[in-house]
This record gives sequence, C-alpha cells and structure tokens, in this order.
Amino acid sequence: MKKLRGFAAAFFVALGLSAAPASSATLPAGFTEVSYTGLSSPTAMAVASDGRIFVCQQGGKLRVIKNGVLLSAAFVTLTVDQTGERGLLGVALDPNYVSNQFVYLYYTVPGSPAHNRLSRFTGNGDVAVAGSEVILLELNNLSSATNHNGGALHFGLDGKIYIAVGENANPSNAQTLNNLLGKILRLNSDGSIPDDNPFVGNPPPARHEIWTLGHRNPFSFGIQPFTGRIFVNDVGQNTWEEIDDEIAGLNYGWPTCEGPFLQGTSTPCNNPLYTDPFTYYGHTGSPTPCAVTGGDFYNPQVPQFPADYVGNYFFADYCGNFIKRINLDTQVVTAFATGINAPVDIDVDDYGNLYYLARGSGAVYKVTYTGSNAPVITQDPLSQLISTGFPVTFTVAASGAAPLSYQWQKNSADISGANLPSYTLASVVLGDDGDQYRCIVSNAFPPAATSAQAILNVTTNQPPTATISTPPPGTTYKGGDTVVYSGSGFDPETGALPASALTWWVNFHHDNHIHPFVPPTSGSTTGSFMIPVLGETSPTVWYRIHLLVVDPFGLTNET
Repeated sequence: MKKLRGFAAAFFVALGLSAAPASSATLPAGFTEVSYTGLSSPTAMAVASDGRIFVCQQGGKLRVIKNGVLLSAAFVTLTVDQTGERGLLGVALDPNYVSNQFVYLYYTVPGSPAHNRLSRFTGNGDVAVAGSEVILLELNNLSSATNHNGGALHFGLDGKIYIAVGENANPSNAQTLNNLLGKILRLNSDGSIPDDNPFVGNPPPARHEIWTLGHRNPFSFGIQPFTGRIFVNDVGQNTWEEIDDEIAGLNYGWPTCEGPFLQGTSTPCNNPLYTDPFTYYGHTGSPTPCAVTGGDFYNPQVPQFPADYVGNYFFADYCGNFIKRINLDTQVVTAFATGINAPVDIDVDDYGNLYYLARGSGAVYKVTYTGSNAPVITQDPLSQLISTGFPVTFTVAASGAAPLSYQWQKNSADISGANLPSYTLASVVLGDDGDQYRCIVSNAFPPAATSAQAILNVTTNQPPTATISTPPPGTTYKGGDTVVYSGSGFDPETGALPASALTWWVNFHHDNHIHPFVPPTSGSTTGSFMIPVLGETSPTVWYRIHLLVVDPFGLTNET
C-alpha cells in the first residue's frame, strides 16, 4: 500500500475506530482541563462569544455544546460524502453572529464526481432555520482520491472569510491558478470576490478567489487578533510538517518543496518563486508526529495564561498526540500538552481559555490556568556565540508563587552573587568558550525548577554592524501611510554584507505590549509596509522597525 503521510495517514485509520473514552492530557503545572464528550468523528470547531461550542461531525451533523452539555439536537444535519477524509470539515461564525446568526460550513457534496462546498446557514437559537442554506461557493470536482480536502474556515480582521483547500492528492493542483485546490481562498461574507484579491487581474481561467497557493493539505489555520496575521498548518508528506506565514499572492512551494527543502531530500529549496515556512518539524519522536492538524494564536481579549504565553502560536499534531507553542519573536518551540488522542483543532476564546478537539476521544477539552505554587521554567536561557571582549547575558523566565529565588550555575557550580533572572558577563575571553550556564529557580514550595543548559561559544571574529538608513528615528505617521525602510550591514572581516544577510521585521507597540506586524523577511536591503487605519489615538501606539544582520561566521547584530 502506498504510504499516505499527514492527515491522510492517520485519518483513515481513525475512521475504523469507535471513540475512545475521554482521558486527560498531561499539562504544565498550574493548568487544568475539563472535557465535553459524546462526539462522533469530530473534525473542526468554533467557539462563540457566548461560550457555546459548534463542532463538526464528519458524518454531516453540526453539534452544539452549551453550558457544558452536548445538546441532543444538531444545529443542522447535512447529507455529505464522508468517504476517507471527506465530510463536514469546517465551521466559522460570522463576525456579526450576535446580530445575524450566520454560520458558515464547508462540506463534501455527494455525487459522481463529488465536490466540496461553502454554504451559509442562519441560526435560530441552537438550531438552524429550516431551508436557510445559501450556497456561496462550489469548489472543483474531486478525483477518486478521498484525501487532502482541507476545510478550515476563519474570518480575518478585514471581515473576509478565508477557506483552506487541499490539493485532493494531486500535487499539480497546488501550482495552477486555474482551480481552487491546494490553496487558501478569500471571499466576502456573501461569497463574492474581493476586488483586492491578488489574482483578480489575471484573465480566465485563473480563479480570482485564490489568496495563496502551493499548499498540500492546509487542514487548519489560525488568524491572530489585533494583527490579522495568518498561520496555516500545511500537512506534509513523508518528512516535514510546516506552519506557513501567509501573505497575499505568495506560493508556498508544494510539491517542489516540503518544509524548507526540496521534496524528498535534505537539500534547501532556495527557490525565489517559493516562500519557506515560518517553522517546521520532522517525523521524529515517540509517538511519531505525522500531521500538523490544529493551531491558534494566544491573544485573547482577557489573557489568563502566564504572560510569556501571550502572543504564542499553539499547534497540534495528530499522530504525535501533542500540543506545542512557538514564541513568534524567538521562534523557540516549547512543549505544552501530551497524551492527546488524535487532536484535530485548537481554538482560543475571548476570555483566555484554550480548547482542543480530540478526534480519538470524541471530545472537546477546555484548558484553563489555575496558577501554580511550585516554580516552573517558562523560558530557558539560550546558547550564544559572542566575540571576545563583548558582554553576554543569559536570561531565564519562570512562574510560580512569589517570591522566586534564582541561583545561576556555571558548569553545574553555583556562581556567587548570581541571584537575578539574568546573569551577565561583562567581557568574554577565549577561555570562556564551551562553558555551560543554567539557573535553578526556587520558592517556598518544592521542588525547585532547573533550566536547560545554555552553552557560551566564544570567537575572535568581531560582530557585524546593522544600520537603518530610513526612516529616521521619530518619524510620525497616520493611518493609510506607506512606510519605506532601508538599511545595510557591515562586517569588520569581510566588508559590506549582501542583502541575503539582512532580515527585517516590524512590531506594533500598543500600550505596554507588542504585536508582531511585519513578519521576519530576509534577502533585501529595503521594503515597505502600510499603516492600517485603526482609529487609535493613544500616543503610546507606535511601530518599531528591526534589522538583524548575520556575518559569514554566524555572528549577529540587531538595531
């Protein structure tokens, strides 16, 4: 039998299983969860502002969990083709759901051939109004392959609905504009095509619904509140799972590339036509990961998780049975939950709760933070490469009952007086090369928490310098303005650095916190971004442009 990787590999196996009893995941200290059980082959969910949870069952029923109870009557029951990975696969609630009660569904219409459809339904309380279906989009006919349908739906901050569509196990679909398969689509809420979609100017048969292309099976994705940033979880084939930072009109490389590599090899893709994933991971570990199948940003209106979780992106793997989170600034990935029975979706509500949908357990789980007395390391110190004569600082972050005590160690021996969350060496020497630093955090509640070791690497090469030429510091702006930035890098040993050594990103600063605005972008000495019209008048709203340069020796500098 041909080996089908990603959601296809695990999904058809799971179809032959009855739902297992719901069992708790292993969560970090201070977190707890409750489960809502009784679902049959769930595929996706959406959490309403009133706390109700709408859950798709593959067989065609949209179920509602209300006040912790799975209602017996389905919101709507559709006739679907549920062969393989087909069926009722996606749900989204209109941004104005409270007033219009619109629910959007993505499902497979039976037929010879079958096809996927996007429809809108109108609710009346906990059920849909009979006959209220409005068909918004009929997708291309499907081949005999029943896998790679995608199906996730979300509304962006622009009020448009984004639709993830798999390539139906036909890789060439992902690279043509002449069909909707292997793409992320973008529509107005009434199903019409926005005038600013990136391919609107292409003549037929190009499809103007397309937002991005080059996807294999984008089974799930998340949209970040406040910024509108979109991360798409694209299920890989044999080697890599990838999370793509979506930008209109870009091509994410499938089937030429899987992860950042040429498909089926360890050779970097390095093709200017394609965009590498924001992050990726391989099929290694126990249990072995196989499909990235859920994701959402932790940016609720009312955060309840510890501060270092805010702004992180949570993602799940179907076979790895885990949820992990990634810090968008550092791109450091941290384990969050294990022991989940086939997770397929993640959602964060306005009040800071995280929900995950476990297909293997037939249950939705609600994760809350209750606090922890014992200390827990939330960010390990990072290994660093530093030039002789320069300072180096190692930093640890921890949660737990105050007050927290810190003790830094060098090569597992206590450093006298090193009792703060950060430890700094004022000037490194070659003799420091290879030293290992860690921190032990304790409080009145045992056990103490010990961070991972960070290695100090020392070199005689000197670091490069980064210079931002434009705009000058203190430049003012208004909504709708386009900001053009430019800069350069210089290395003392090799001279002027090429554009490939420069990486730009922009953060939006709002009150006392930040939101990523322009994602890290490499390979250019200049770029631009448009200031959105937010109606924000606070003088504490501003943007910071960052430039990172990397020299041939791996040394970096940032301005």
